[in-house]
Amino acid sequence: MPNLIYTETYIKKAAKFAKKHPDLLKQYEKTLLLLEKNPYHPSLRLHKLEGRLSELYSVSINIMYRITIDFIIEEDNIILINVGKHDEVY
Repeated sequence: MPNLIYTETYIKKAAKFAKKHPDLLKQYEKTLLLLEKNPYHPSLRLHKLEGRLSELYSVSINIMYRITIDFIIEEDNIILINVGKHDEVY
């Protein structure tokens, strides 16, 4: 099971996200639990990004909100990078 790495920058972004979207907290927490348990679960819609973010991946909280991640499965780590609306994190 992969380890989720919460960087200091991500924690600040997540706190802002939680304050701005308290209605999404359950979905957000569910997404993180599922990501840790099975990052390839279909409901996460894991996909590699393109362009300037081509080193990162994204998972979906819901249709509008995403979490961008650095997905290092070889080392069994998932580094959380950003959370927010689709257009904000890309």
